[in-house]
Amino acid sequence: MQSKRGGCKEGARSHESICKELNNIYKAKNADYGDSFAESYQEWGIISAVVRMDDKMRRLKELAKHDAQVKNESIEDTLLDLANYSIMLLMELQKEGNNND
Repeated sequence: MQSKRGGCKEGARSHESICKELNNIYKAKNADYGDSFAESYQEWGIISAVVRMDDKMRRLKELAKHDAQVKNESIEDTLLDLANYSIMLLMELQKEGNNND
């Protein structure tokens, strides 16, 4: 039986690994597409991020309903994109000093 502390350490390692993966995806997509998220945010504000995140949530709902894959995008891919969009929105809000702590 694993102690709570051991499970927490394992969870922390998994979290760290996912965060590293998120950062690698962020860098790769910015290399491919430029900083289109920040540019859209500057032009349209928070709604630009909300729309992107809503698209991903709708995709996630469809994937969950049908236990299927949408043209080369899995549930994991969708969740990673959602996580990155959340982080990127937080970055934009922090740039403006609007992180609502």
